[in-house]
Amino acid sequence: MKVTVKDCLELNAFKGAKVVAGVSQLERDVKAVSVLEASDPKEITAYTDKGEMLLTGFFAVRDDAARQCEIIKQVAADGHAALVVFYVGKVLPLLDKNVVWAAEAANLPLIVMPENSGIHYSQVITQIMEKVLYSDNFSNRLISNTIFHLLNFEKHGSFQSAVREAAINNEFQLILLSEDFNPILSVETRHKTTIAEAIRMGKERQVEKQSEVYTLIDVNGVLTYWGPVTINNDKYFMFIVDNEDSYSAGEITKLAEIIELAMGMWKYTPERDARAEFIKALMRGNKSLAYTLKDEAGIDGEDIVSVFFAKGINRGILTEFEKQEGLHIMKISESDETYGMILIDRDDPEVEIDGKGSCVKLFNKLKEDKTVRIFHVTGLDGIEGAGDAYRLIGESWSFVQNVFPYKRVFTKYELTLVSNCINIQLQGGYVKKNYMELLEPFKDTGESKGKQLLETLETFVLDAGMNSGKTAEFMGIHTNTVQYRLKRINDVLGVEITGNRVIPGLTIALALKRLERVVS
Repeated sequence: MKVTVKDCLELNAFKGAKVVAGVSQLERDVKAVSVLEASDPKEITAYTDKGEMLLTGFFAVRDDAARQCEIIKQVAADGHAALVVFYVGKVLPLLDKNVVWAAEAANLPLIVMPENSGIHYSQVITQIMEKVLYSDNFSNRLISNTIFHLLNFEKHGSFQSAVREAAINNEFQLILLSEDFNPILSVETRHKTTIAEAIRMGKERQVEKQSEVYTLIDVNGVLTYWGPVTINNDKYFMFIVDNEDSYSAGEITKLAEIIELAMGMWKYTPERDARAEFIKALMRGNKSLAYTLKDEAGIDGEDIVSVFFAKGINRGILTEFEKQEGLHIMKISESDETYGMILIDRDDPEVEIDGKGSCVKLFNKLKEDKTVRIFHVTGLDGIEGAGDAYRLIGESWSFVQNVFPYKRVFTKYELTLVSNCINIQLQGGYVKKNYMELLEPFKDTGESKGKQLLETLETFVLDAGMNSGKTAEFMGIHTNTVQYRLKRINDVLGVEITGNRVIPGLTIALALKRLERVVS
């Protein structure tokens, strides 16, 4: 049930309080209560949610009526229910008439607590939240009606059927998501926005990291309440939509608890997360299962642009990327590891999307964090190509970091090179011997000198992209020293090392040498 400012004023904590402005707005809904002590209006938006009753003593601006007026205007602009002023005559010398006028002009209920009431923030917060959470009519409406439908085992054959009727009769909607934010169960009774848009905003707010039981997110005017649920010891997310803005946050929280209990009583087992299973099938190389799952997962193989494996990425960047670039990211995550794929979003077929270019932008943005490592294959040929790409990543990601220790993003070019080197290393024989013999001339220059020249060549080719300046930077030596050593390397090998016919063989030989250090 709704709790209004007028309802709150009837609480014992507000005995003797005076409404000095905004009397016509006392029917405003109160969704929560919070303490406001801001010195700048910009600070208000940062830590308050729309619809709160805010409590303040103007501590930070007690002697600045002009700043108090600015705060009043911002509180009203942010859509809050009311502002309650404490300690007038004690902390705040007096309430300036301009502050009252500012509240009246902004249609904001301004309530002044009596000077010697002995009432503090804690008593007001406790009584308001009890009113919001456990109001008199609470059990008689939403919960009792929902329980009636959820536990009607004679009428309904499944939890899904029962919760749908409860939702229709009580004007709410329910979406159950996997831990990777893929929809598992959808009970929609109205269509004002899309589930995809709600999921994007949920990711932006990082609901998986928030400690609140249920988090309110306004999705294009649709009020959604997000929170975690556990089913059969597995973690899921659920968001509930209040169609008519009829219920308080406390009622929604209780509703969610009842729904979770009903899942257990019905022995409800969520359907499999088809999108996560699709990715896992490709990771395991089971392409036939992936083809079986593609329709259930709603995937067209031609839409797959890139597959990737990443460690330590900022998943908030993925969410922002989806919104800006018109692409869709499917992923499964465990700890700091993420497997995913990027697909073109076909919702607007008239919009041209540069899939490959957008992926490159994403990976470059992610690598700004120097601890991140990304392994991706971009530019794919449907499901077959995605399966082959995951196989390439799986075979080589742990080794490619040793061959290219300074890189943070590894493309199919580095992965393919290392995969081929792994095969050569495993097979041994004359193929490996042929490559390793390319480096034999360094042994004739003496152990110390040969080691120095070989290290320079490795850094020049594998780390610095054949840039002498970067080679000097990596090795901590002067550029002239690098130039001298490169000339000596040309003399030792008897070739120009940057030649088109020379560099492929040298690159593989040097990569094999680095791999030997890992596996030996």
